[in-house]
Amino acid sequence: MTIDRTKALELNNISVSLGGTAIVHDISLQLETGDIGCLLGPSGCGKTTLLRAIAGFESVTQGQIQIVGNAVSEPGKLLPVEKRQVGMVFQDYALFPHLSIKDNISFGLQGWTRSAKRKRVNELAAMLHIDDLLDAYPHRLSGGQQQRVAIARAMAPRPRILLLDEPFASLDVELREQIAAEIRQILKADGITTILVSHNQLEAFAMADVIGVMRSGKLMQWGDAFALYHEPVSAYVANFIGEGVFLPGTVLDNGDISTELGILSGTSDTVTSAKIPEAGQRKSVLVRPDDVLHDDDSEFTAKVVSKAFRGAAYLYTLALPSGVQILSLVPSHHNHDVDSHIGIKLDMDHLVTFPQA
Repeated sequence: MTIDRTKALELNNISVSLGGTAIVHDISLQLETGDIGCLLGPSGCGKTTLLRAIAGFESVTQGQIQIVGNAVSEPGKLLPVEKRQVGMVFQDYALFPHLSIKDNISFGLQGWTRSAKRKRVNELAAMLHIDDLLDAYPHRLSGGQQQRVAIARAMAPRPRILLLDEPFASLDVELREQIAAEIRQILKADGITTILVSHNQLEAFAMADVIGVMRSGKLMQWGDAFALYHEPVSAYVANFIGEGVFLPGTVLDNGDISTELGILSGTSDTVTSAKIPEAGQRKSVLVRPDDVLHDDDSEFTAKVVSKAFRGAAYLYTLALPSGVQILSLVPSHHNHDVDSHIGIKLDMDHLVTFPQA
């Protein structure tokens, strides 16, 4: 399928207030046609309010929302939900209990011919693996099956944008990442631009092309998973995405960083500032578990505080001589006892530092 790479969604400096209280603050982002975006953050950060503003359920107090180049929201203007060509799946799925699955999916296809409706319903049912459920009713379905029906119903009219509000919240934790990846393939195959809300970063990684980390109504960073993990623009994003710790360091005359695990080369603060800091400044160096390698020949050793088996690897919590604790992801055939000491070394491709608190 050839996808027109135009801007499906543009938010330009929008703010949203509810009951006189500012909930969303000055947010700008863009989503390309056919891409999947995710608003990621803890409960109460404003991500659902932002999604509702895109849908047209909430008005904006500042800025403008454009869908496929058309302004749909700005102060004093609110294009009705039904005229936005936006599909939405709520957390509770909101299926019609008195309608069969077939009729639930075709509900939004008023004006389509009978044959066109049948073709679209059968197409979506096959894609979502619910083609054997079309004559059943919602109360007969599992949570995962109901979710697929809700997504099929929202996809049926080929909306310009599909909005998913915590779509996997009611599913078992161990299934969420797998189903998120499956739904991604289906949405990509149908070419539907999508934006979802989630508080689970594994869901976001499995499903989204681009992710926005939100905090207290503000968009902290908008980028792909690689950028969020390896190039976080703030300590908050670094803490929120993935696992990692901050290792104290001191800036040397040439801009390198001296740490307890040796000197780290590379320009300091490549993300947070273009200016090389002055020698002697204290920095916090972001160290991910995959940055810390197990090396029996290393001059640096650390004490095993705890370990968690991850199948192919152990996640070790290690204490340095100073007492600072770091994490290390080590192949699971290296099985070391708690309280033992192991050799380690840093192997960092991305030096990310922040001012030390």
